[in-house]
Amino acid sequence: MELLLAITIGVLVSTSVYLMLDRNVLRFLFGLVLLSNAVNLLIFTGGRLTAGAPPLIDAGQYAPTGVVANALPQALVLTAIVIGFGLLAFTLALVYRTFMTLGTVNSDEMRVAEPVDDSKLDTGRLGMGKANPAKPATGQEAGI
Repeated sequence: MELLLAITIGVLVSTSVYLMLDRNVLRFLFGLVLLSNAVNLLIFTGGRLTAGAPPLIDAGQYAPTGVVANALPQALVLTAIVIGFGLLAFTLALVYRTFMTLGTVNSDEMRVAEPVDDSKLDTGRLGMGKANPAKPATGQEAGI
């Protein structure tokens, strides 16, 4: 059973990395969700899979009797699921707003703050013309 879960975790991680390397922001988001699920399975598997009763302690005893399931990984996975859902809802809202504003979900086309034409770039002399390697900009020109 643990071998099957290990293979499943490996497939989920590799698929999520493949999706996160894409330029489409929605695919990146789906890759993030898959990675979150893979980590949840990893935590659950790391807590050892035991076929036992729930971790309940009988009245008057200090420890459970017999073989019981470990409750800590289950609580951690439950918390991670809630946090992952919140992250998914927040990022979906951001992607939706970005699509409505920019009209695209391609990360290469979302470069609003960068100029489109490279010939109009001011690359030197701190806003005082084109770069001239023979006469570099000084700190006095920048008011330093």
